[in-house]
Amino acid sequence: MKIISLDPTECLPVPEAGMGALRTERGNLPLESVDVAARISGLIAGVEVAQGFRNPFDVTLEATYVFPLPDRAAVTAFTMEADDRLIEGVLKERGQARADYDRALSEGRRAALAEEDRPDVFTITVGNILPGERVTVRLTLSQPLPYEDGAATFRFPLVVAPRYIPGDPLDGTPAGGGVAPDTGAVPDASRITPPVLLPGFPHPVRLSLRADVDPAGLELRELASSLHVVQREGTTVELQPGERLDRDFILRLGFEASTALLLDGDGTFNLTVLPPAPQGQRTPRDVVLLLDRSGSMTGWKMVAARRAAARIVDTLTTDDRFAVLAFDSVVEQAFEGLREASDRNRYRAVEHLARVDARGGTELLAPLRQAITLLTHPSPPSPTPPRGTADASPGPMSTATVPSEGPSARPGERPGEGPGERPDEGPGARDRVVVLVTDGQVGNEDQILEQAGGALSAMRVHVVGIDRAVNAGFLGRLAGLGAGRCELVESEDRLDAAMEQIHRRIGAPLVTDLSLKGLDVETDTVTHLGSIFPGVPLQVSGRYRDGSSITVHGLAGGKPWEQTVPGTVVDNPAIRAIWARAHLRDLEDRYAMGEHDLESRIVETSLAYGVLCRFTAYVAIDTHQVAEGAPEHRVIQPVEPPSGWEMPAMPPSASGMMFTAMAAAAPATPPPPASRRPGGSGMPRGLPEPGAPAPVDEDSGFGGGGAPDSQANVDWMVHEQERGGPGAPGYGGSGPMSGGPSFSRSAKFGRGRAASPQPPVRHELDLVRPQLVAELERLKTVLVNRQLYLADLGSRLAALAAYLGGHAELSALAAELETAEHPGADADALWTRAVEVLTRLVGDSSTGTTRPRPFWKRG
Repeated sequence: MKIISLDPTECLPVPEAGMGALRTERGNLPLESVDVAARISGLIAGVEVAQGFRNPFDVTLEATYVFPLPDRAAVTAFTMEADDRLIEGVLKERGQARADYDRALSEGRRAALAEEDRPDVFTITVGNILPGERVTVRLTLSQPLPYEDGAATFRFPLVVAPRYIPGDPLDGTPAGGGVAPDTGAVPDASRITPPVLLPGFPHPVRLSLRADVDPAGLELRELASSLHVVQREGTTVELQPGERLDRDFILRLGFEASTALLLDGDGTFNLTVLPPAPQGQRTPRDVVLLLDRSGSMTGWKMVAARRAAARIVDTLTTDDRFAVLAFDSVVEQAFEGLREASDRNRYRAVEHLARVDARGGTELLAPLRQAITLLTHPSPPSPTPPRGTADASPGPMSTATVPSEGPSARPGERPGEGPGERPDEGPGARDRVVVLVTDGQVGNEDQILEQAGGALSAMRVHVVGIDRAVNAGFLGRLAGLGAGRCELVESEDRLDAAMEQIHRRIGAPLVTDLSLKGLDVETDTVTHLGSIFPGVPLQVSGRYRDGSSITVHGLAGGKPWEQTVPGTVVDNPAIRAIWARAHLRDLEDRYAMGEHDLESRIVETSLAYGVLCRFTAYVAIDTHQVAEGAPEHRVIQPVEPPSGWEMPAMPPSASGMMFTAMAAAAPATPPPPASRRPGGSGMPRGLPEPGAPAPVDEDSGFGGGGAPDSQANVDWMVHEQERGGPGAPGYGGSGPMSGGPSFSRSAKFGRGRAASPQPPVRHELDLVRPQLVAELERLKTVLVNRQLYLADLGSRLAALAAYLGGHAELSALAAELETAEHPGADADALWTRAVEVLTRLVGDSSTGTTRPRPFWKRG
């Protein structure tokens, strides 16, 4: 175990702030305020989000903020305000936008960048904020409101919760500055895991949220907020001052919707169809219930999840078969295979659920594979064992065998079947249903979709999301694949009402096999039709060439069903934007499932309709030069711990802890090297263990201005728990969320050569070439304060040389650079010398290694 001491004169504790809060001589954190203004009309909300940053330091600053937005929201505009100037953002291909941003910073200009990392996770980066200066960035977005059982819901997320990151750490430059290392399963983990403040951090970000509701001619019966105390005046709702950014804002609006077809006059339609009355017999079901018992479910979420799972089991009848799987890092079954949903088996399942507690990490892919195997290759129905047999009494859950990895079926197929065959086709068919109860706090969404999405698209997938900061974007994507429902439960108080809705959703849909006729619809532009469920209207949008009405066809109770809806032309640009966002999300999901040839189409669609997506970014660049070059200090804004999460107790000593970064402002330096992270063995991050295969160069797409690991003097204190290296339990791939969230103090550390953990072993220079390339790129952007940066660079190069078992030229350069802070040192000459040597060592990058794809393109 290695613990680096803090200098008490530089990191002063704030007595009233709670454990882990720090204040430095240079001030506190850059994000001052978040203002949300929403105008709700019918089933559409227009929202403007303003984020206010202030530079509390005496050097230029780059501030990064990772934050959530509604997963179905279309971001259509971005601006930056500074020094009484308004700079409009331009939507560009993401790589081009990042390059423009980096170039602007290196030229001393202000710039801001808005990127999407998940459908509901975004990153704002604002660079070259002058000392004491305030900068405001604004996002404009439109979002649809889901409508169920006579009420629409406006949900606005306010915090990105910690997510479980599976997989082995990747070599190379991190994609971002978050607390988790990038892994093979989550190549951009460092971009979606911002540092988390400990409870009680003083002076929280100032939050204001106001929603103006226009009933649009409808009778508004109810206006209720479920997680916040609000002030209401007429149809305007406003948060009380002093609220923290630690949970979703949820506003429910009670009114009667109607079947309608809206045409925007520019070729986009939006269709809402209310569900018909139930008719016909219900199809028997095979149901696999998956219960998340990972560490992030601790507390009220686990209680609510158990209750929800038990209620779902109670919805089954003797015509159904079912299985119950609880999962964290392993998958456990209540009993083997699918069983008849008899009273006895349902009682046994509920008994097992009552004993499930939270633990471990959220390994979601394995239970999904297990569910697919159970539903595609079910064993014959097992009779209830006679009383007195070994199987009759409840026993410990059995550990399930996880299916081996293999290619998923294509969307619309299931393993062993041809395209188009659905689970409820043919005489005697059974409806195959997966029900997932979870908070969804995982980072490997794309990996899950790629490896399980095709098979899941041939089943009904219902998702129950339980959290006050739920990963709604991913859970909605999962449910959409399987034409199912996604129900979100944000508190125990709302569980009973939500379960009444879930009870009906788990049953078979009212109308299936939907198709549209009437409008001349453009090919492959209609959003997912899915099915019509009780209490939930069908909402579909798309592009059309001609027509004024639409007819919906389907099967209800096994009989043909149709409804014709006349169109109404309205002047509402949000209809076009919301369709474009939904269409882009469908394309992005297909990309994640392996259709990588869609990249150019996604970019073209995003740029054509002016809607931000994964492959594009907004960039706002000031025309005025305000600094000498790139920012001298970089900070990633820490976020609040989500409300309702139980924080781990701080033990009396550091023994047994795994720390993640808790960021407070620190003295300024140019961008540092890739830090050592949890999961390392003491070697610099990005290096393989001695004797391991050569790494692949993982280019994050960062240039000098966007260098990762942005908190200059915030490092990681990692207790290795005598685990002996990456192969030990909980090491490396377990991620920062193994067993629940971890939090820590900041650490300030000095420079020094890193010692190799074992006798030197000779390696080829190619092993460290990716690190040298990254160092050279960053070095070329350093225009000021070169002495400190060069000395730090010398320590990093010394570590690389030690790792190689000795490298004369690299060691000599390191020794020269470490003198940069000595009196009389010529920093410019040392800088030139470093560029020359590193350029020679790196060689011509056009020959030899191939540049890997940027992190946002990795499937």
